[in-house]
Amino acid sequence: MDVRDLRNCLGSFATGVTVVTWSEEDEVKKGITVNSFTSVSLDPPLILVSIDKNAKAYESLKNKSFIVNILSSGQEAIAWQFAGREQQGLTIEWEECEYGPKIKGALATIECSPWKEYDGGDHVLFLGEVKNYTYQEDDGLVFFKGKFRQTKAIENYVTD
Repeated sequence: MDVRDLRNCLGSFATGVTVVTWSEEDEVKKGITVNSFTSVSLDPPLILVSIDKNAKAYESLKNKSFIVNILSSGQEAIAWQFAGREQQGLTIEWEECEYGPKIKGALATIECSPWKEYDGGDHVLFLGEVKNYTYQEDDGLVFFKGKFRQTKAIENYVTD
């Protein structure tokens, strides 16, 4: 199977863009851009994020509380920063909460305690139990066919 072609096929599914954040024991803030995120259960409230086993975040996130920050349309630079592409001059504003650091201005945040981890081939599936959440009405950032886009552009496309 051609892995690159499979990746192109899977890229036909538009996803929201999230940055998963957590703190190390020394209070250093960590994060990774993740578009493989989904809700799993409402009772108990569970979400899932998928992290590549080769990512530095994989070992660092084990058994830690974390925050899923669903990015708003104006936060593309933050997505790139946590995807490993340093954005010169970018200042990230943080808000501390019981379960870790949240990115200010995110469209939504979901605070989680660790629930379970599952092997997922070359990824690990981290399930988190939702402890708190916030959201606002605004435009979101999405990833579709290898590019960032905004939900407003998609809404205009659908309604035209």
